[in-house]
Amino acid sequence: MSRSLFQICVLATVLTVVHTCYEEMHRQMASSFHLLHQFHSRQQQQQQHQHRPSSNGQLLYEGNRDFAFRLYKHMETPRSKNLFFSPLSISTALAALSLGAEGETNQQIFTGLGFSNPNIAKEQVHQAFQSLLEDLRSKTAVELKTGTALFLKETLKPHLEFLENLKRFYNSDGLTTDFSKTAEATEMINNYVKEKTNGKINKMLESVNPDTLMVLLSYIYFKGKWEIPFDPRYTMQDIFWVDTYTPVFVQMMFNKDHFSVCHDYTLSTSVLQLRFTNSISMMLALPQNNLQEMEAKISPNDVSKWQQCMRKSEYSIYVPKLSIKTSYALKDVLSTLGMSKMFRPDADFRGISEDQIFVSEVVHQATLDVDETGATAAAATAVIGLGSAYQPSTVLKFDRPFMVFIVSDDNNSILFMGKIQNPAEK
Repeated sequence: MSRSLFQICVLATVLTVVHTCYEEMHRQMASSFHLLHQFHSRQQQQQQHQHRPSSNGQLLYEGNRDFAFRLYKHMETPRSKNLFFSPLSISTALAALSLGAEGETNQQIFTGLGFSNPNIAKEQVHQAFQSLLEDLRSKTAVELKTGTALFLKETLKPHLEFLENLKRFYNSDGLTTDFSKTAEATEMINNYVKEKTNGKINKMLESVNPDTLMVLLSYIYFKGKWEIPFDPRYTMQDIFWVDTYTPVFVQMMFNKDHFSVCHDYTLSTSVLQLRFTNSISMMLALPQNNLQEMEAKISPNDVSKWQQCMRKSEYSIYVPKLSIKTSYALKDVLSTLGMSKMFRPDADFRGISEDQIFVSEVVHQATLDVDETGATAAAATAVIGLGSAYQPSTVLKFDRPFMVFIVSDDNNSILFMGKIQNPAEK
């Protein structure tokens, strides 16, 4: 038997846990319901103990940015394919999972996520995640929803401490599910994800294994309106060059106004910042030459340095409308990043339950829609040159492959990132 972990992007991450043996398949349901009753009855108590630590925030932001770029560089895609994912959703799911991991399994997850500093306690990392997620949920001028959910097999007896910590740090909903009724269980999970992502992810799971014990879900949904919207009257068909010999037709938006741009001469890249309301922005990084050269040099620190070097001036910008959906199996990628133990039958998740369980796969789904009104989305020290304040009007035309980031400007947290190699690809 196996267990599988899935993730969605606009977003949701799902972890499905299955028995590796059948010895406990006929536990009495009463004890499980009793635990869940205790779990829900203590929710208000746990809220009283929530913290919003600031001292650990920088550790989390730096770790998440590093994790985002390591994921990006290991998620190989053909040159004609788009890449888009939410590193925050993936790291949230794995961090929540680590609450029930022990020994080498726990250590690999924490190290893989970029939190290997021996001076930082694991609870401090969970507190930093808690603070970040609460901060994102507090942004009211944009539509931004994050959270986790735990779907438990009715006969599973999870440890109460795991349930309490999951609620305390990750604000998790808890629901009991009869996974032996596979169609109904699949529909229940898919409907939950669909509702949380405003219909952008409408089929998270094809089906569930009847031996499933637990599904752990992490989601993030974002929808924002541009501070400076595009006028639909100026949107027209244009050519986007996938490569030197492959043109595709796209709907290209146009605007001429004062925009913030950073010219990174080290990477030979111009970075356009398109702001949403409430401290969220999209950054589009357009390399002068080819995207592969930029990818070989870019580092996690570049994102924060770009924000520091932004200067506002008048630009004519051309940005293609986007509507893309991506899906990835991440087991091999995460194993390469040092998190292989959780995929083996000898994984140690005794912090969740005494049942022997392990992860069989991590699947990530993401969507990105960009139009004239805004965007919806269900990672060596660089020497950066600054644009002159008296620079004449410049044209930035995103008619060739470029990188995209959606970030929280307050702390440079990367909510979503990827590369657009073919806007015509759905």
